[in-house]
Amino acid sequence: MRLIHTMPDIDKEASGPSYSVTRLCESLMAQGAHVQLALIGDAALMQERPYVQAFPAGIGPARLGNSPAMRRWLGQQVVAQSADLVHNHSLWMMPNVYPGWATRGSRIPYVVSPRGTLSQWAMASGSKIKRVFWPLLQKPSIKHAALFHATAESEYEDIRRMGFRQPVAVIPNGVDLPEYQAKPARSQRTLLFLGRLHPVKGIDFLLQAWAQLHAEFPQWQLQIAGPGDADYVRSLHALAQTLALPRVQFPGPCYGPAKFEAYRQADLYVLPSHSENFGMTVAEALACGTPCVVSQGAPWRGLEAEVAGWWPAIGETELLAALRQAMAKSPTELDAMGENGRLWMQRAFSWNHISDTMHSVYRWLLGSAPSPECVVLD
Repeated sequence: MRLIHTMPDIDKEASGPSYSVTRLCESLMAQGAHVQLALIGDAALMQERPYVQAFPAGIGPARLGNSPAMRRWLGQQVVAQSADLVHNHSLWMMPNVYPGWATRGSRIPYVVSPRGTLSQWAMASGSKIKRVFWPLLQKPSIKHAALFHATAESEYEDIRRMGFRQPVAVIPNGVDLPEYQAKPARSQRTLLFLGRLHPVKGIDFLLQAWAQLHAEFPQWQLQIAGPGDADYVRSLHALAQTLALPRVQFPGPCYGPAKFEAYRQADLYVLPSHSENFGMTVAEALACGTPCVVSQGAPWRGLEAEVAGWWPAIGETELLAALRQAMAKSPTELDAMGENGRLWMQRAFSWNHISDTMHSVYRWLLGSAPSPECVVLD
């Protein structure tokens, strides 16, 4: 099977789509598929990942990602029928428009993974450019898609809310499990947020909740790690100072082995987000044996069923109640919940399982297999 995947770029954080899309491609290749991942980048990317087709950015705002070279290449591949299927990841940039243009009117099935970009929060926020980009470029380029891919039921609902009636394959992201290491002995306990510092993440809720928790739990510290827009990061520091919050650290971005060590050292991971199509950091934390407190803005209902964490409603009050309950647990109790989460990731979120499911969806689209259970037709 010959597959072309597309996405805007791969950022240095190597999380979110930068991780999940590349790992999906690699896992599909391990099953024998021929995969090319087209994006904007430089030659170094193609040396690091031979399956990547990197194209230079053209003239125009970087946030739009204009690349005439990428557009031409996709058109040539479709005309030459060099692929059996094209699969685009994310929306709102020109690399997410080009594959739609290339496949329109062709016999090559087109698959679209919005990856959170169609959520109500995402559609209502952002620049005014979206109001023009959506009706003129993005929506027309995906309306002929043969299939949408959602990473959770909530994203399936977003797709239907936007009026798309095509079949939807509901398949979560996978996660790599690091080698098991027992939690270290620690005198101070850590509540960790790790990810992009952005208003959608609800970090203001977290700081407001910490204002009411720090005196009650003096053995705990709060770490807020990750990159972000400089002005927004300064506003978080200012809020922490205004609230006179003790034991709050902003260690900055955390990548690679240091990221997974941060998960392992933490007693609890927290994601109080307004909107997530998946929440890759939750899967990573669970894979490291750390239980999680995750708002219902992220599709992690299973945390409670698996006894691996808490899933409160979005908001400061609900977050406060869940954190209070979680932080009152002993280290032994939280470690047991973390082990539940790790086993859950191993059972249901391995990349072998995810890529096998995606491969079955592709075969169905190409007429060589029955409809998989993950495909919703209504």
